[in-house]
Amino acid sequence: MKRRDFLYLTGMGATAAMIPGIPVIGRPIDPERMLESVDPALKKQMADVALNAARSQGATYTDVRIGRYLNQFVVTREDKVQNIVNTESYGMGIRVIANGGWGFAATDKLDNDSIAQAAKLAVSIAKENSRLLTEPVQLAPQKGYGEVSWKAPIEKNAFEVPIKEKADLLLGVNAAAMKSGANYITSLLFLVNEQKYFASTDGSYIDQDIHRIWPAFFITTIDQASGKFETRNSLSTPIGMGYEYLNARPQDKIQSVTSLYKGRYDMLEDAKAAGAQAGEKLKAKSVEPGKYDLILDPSHLWLTIHESVGHPSELDRVLGYEANFAGTSFLTLDKWQSKNFNFGSKLVNIVADKTQVGSLGAVGYDDEGVRCGQWDIIKDGVLVNYQAIRDQAHILGLNASQGCCYADNWSSVQFQRMPNVSLQPGKEKKSPDDLIKGVEKGIFIVGDGSFSIDQQRYNFQFGGQLFYEIKNGKIVGMLRDVAYQSNTQEFWNSCVGIADANDYRLGGSFFDGKGQPSQSSAVSHGSSTARFNGVNVINTSRKI
Repeated sequence: MKRRDFLYLTGMGATAAMIPGIPVIGRPIDPERMLESVDPALKKQMADVALNAARSQGATYTDVRIGRYLNQFVVTREDKVQNIVNTESYGMGIRVIANGGWGFAATDKLDNDSIAQAAKLAVSIAKENSRLLTEPVQLAPQKGYGEVSWKAPIEKNAFEVPIKEKADLLLGVNAAAMKSGANYITSLLFLVNEQKYFASTDGSYIDQDIHRIWPAFFITTIDQASGKFETRNSLSTPIGMGYEYLNARPQDKIQSVTSLYKGRYDMLEDAKAAGAQAGEKLKAKSVEPGKYDLILDPSHLWLTIHESVGHPSELDRVLGYEANFAGTSFLTLDKWQSKNFNFGSKLVNIVADKTQVGSLGAVGYDDEGVRCGQWDIIKDGVLVNYQAIRDQAHILGLNASQGCCYADNWSSVQFQRMPNVSLQPGKEKKSPDDLIKGVEKGIFIVGDGSFSIDQQRYNFQFGGQLFYEIKNGKIVGMLRDVAYQSNTQEFWNSCVGIADANDYRLGGSFFDGKGQPSQSSAVSHGSSTARFNGVNVINTSRKI
């Protein structure tokens, strides 16, 4: 699991199960009630109570977020269902500016008196905070949109699918993996529905319905003679889709050494391949350290993008306002101001996008009521922009927010969070096979693994799930104990080839941690398969 993921003990009553990397927030709820929704007219009435109460206490700006957050977990291990959990978290967060300072309060008691009291508390906090300010908060202008709505364009609501059908799928996946060689397997489905309502004194009343899904498994295969073991995790990605994500179509199959699909996911086929591949890893030869040309599949490259591009281009990290989890950033303002900082090769174009269909970060409006869009971060290898929200826009001379403000719950205050940050496909017609053909000595890496990166997001080391040796333009076998080391600038300047849009795929995580108290956000990173020349590879089994 990634460094930011956690192990949580989850259980209802006497039943508990270990679910890797998934925080469980909320109270138990009957599955039938998860299909209900709150009338937007009622949410508008509650929001108006908060807006009016804050104004009466002296707030010059107020925004209100009413959130209903639904999670469902179905967890199995080998031939048993381990746990089924359904949770709901429902309440209101109120953010204000008074006397030039921010204040925030939240409540899960949604009667008029409790809402008004929370608004009053938020204003009191803002006034106290303002006493410490040297200058007032500066908000970028934002027009109101009136009453609008946005819904994720899902084909099949995963919460409507019977739990038995989900459990049967997972148990079938486990059986397939065991039949192909796995000794142990845990599999799960994690479903999210965020029903979010935003209102502000700018004149917006925005109702949004967001769906996400993550099917995953974790396999272990043991060599009984030696006692050594290897693992292989699923090559799925958490994604902003409905249950249709699990209905892979023939046209989605990617010609690859493993079971990869574009846009959809065949969990059963991935499990079959994973059981066999974990066994192959036990027999694979250990890599010889040295310089290699790397061919990185999108199922791997998304994490490198996240850590080496996504985090260092967060403006609050650049300014030193934020350092939790991922440190600050080497991409200081002087590099952006120079207008010619060489981040990567001319092939490297990286775009931030909050609208990409199917991505984890896709919404119509952010948590400040800003209509979302896309913008360049790296253009032809040069740093051209960062990620900013309403109270940061003036620092970059922007006349509007970039729409990347987010809170992970109604009880959390919203702040700058990473949008989807993606490497754009190559412009020339080129497949992953075309990239491999030109490699004399290289490694093809599939799937994400452990990683380490310094506090300025510069020097790093990345592992993966599967490693294949390339000799004279052909894959000749599997390797093990592989990790590559580089620094962000050197690595992205070594990019010499990117497959075209036909190979473009999303990866991502539900659990991008940031802040203190910490919050988790869901974010995707897309790319096509890419080639990086002359990267230092180490053997992770050898002691230094």
